[in-house]
Amino acid sequence: MIINNVTKEIENLYEELKDFKLIKDKELIIPRLSELLINSVKKRTKGKVGIAFSGGVDSTLLAFICSKLNVEFKLYNVGYEGAEDLIWAKKIAEFYKWELRQEIINFEEAEEIIKRVVKILPDPSVVKVGVACPEIIVFDLAKEDGCDVVLGGLGSEEIFAGYQRHAEAEDKHNECWNGLKSIYDRDLIRDLVVMKSVGVHVECPFLDKEVIRYSMTIDPSLKINDEHKKIILRETAEYLGLNKQFAWRKKKAAQYGSAFDKVINKLTKINKFEYKKDYLESLK
Repeated sequence: MIINNVTKEIENLYEELKDFKLIKDKELIIPRLSELLINSVKKRTKGKVGIAFSGGVDSTLLAFICSKLNVEFKLYNVGYEGAEDLIWAKKIAEFYKWELRQEIINFEEAEEIIKRVVKILPDPSVVKVGVACPEIIVFDLAKEDGCDVVLGGLGSEEIFAGYQRHAEAEDKHNECWNGLKSIYDRDLIRDLVVMKSVGVHVECPFLDKEVIRYSMTIDPSLKINDEHKKIILRETAEYLGLNKQFAWRKKKAAQYGSAFDKVINKLTKINKFEYKKDYLESLK
């Protein structure tokens, strides 16, 4: 799937699949989904590969598939001091003996990153800035190391029902489609701007057309329940051989897992603003 045409491609897939009878047979689904994810990663991993690595199931599964394919890859993880993602990324990398480049950001460095991100984003909302901050440093590190491509996990939350809004939606399948249809404006524009500013090439294996097509024929009861999100993906990760505790790790969103939202909140108070959005607006 070509990133710039993703909205049109998703609309076409929706029209193709809107009357499709959803499938519930895990014995059929998991092997097929495994095959599609492996193929998606395989065709996006030419040359030296970097992986934006948070230690969540999405990035860990991408790394695990790369290791199964004998792809040369390096993990990149960034967070503010004490961030939860820093701990998990290191734990997983050490467990599998994967090469990890980890950047622990102090308060002054975090403030400069926030200012940098605000100036390049066309719409520097609190969420977009919080996500883009660890992202831009990962891209910096990957470029410095000469990576030909950086893999990211974007798309997984939408196709496998990973957000709280999926849990709260009456029609969870429709909510997945709604998220996919808006992913370009909500997420991809942000990522493309950051990617361009650094000068790296980023690929999103979960946004592969065939991965989306198949995943959106899976009944949402296999994706989400009252206890877990992205269930079928986690079960697929286990099927492929990923350690269970890593497959089922409950991860916070990037801005919280990296603790950049915490820094934005602190800077908002230091600079005597009531709301984080007003502080970020002042940096433009």
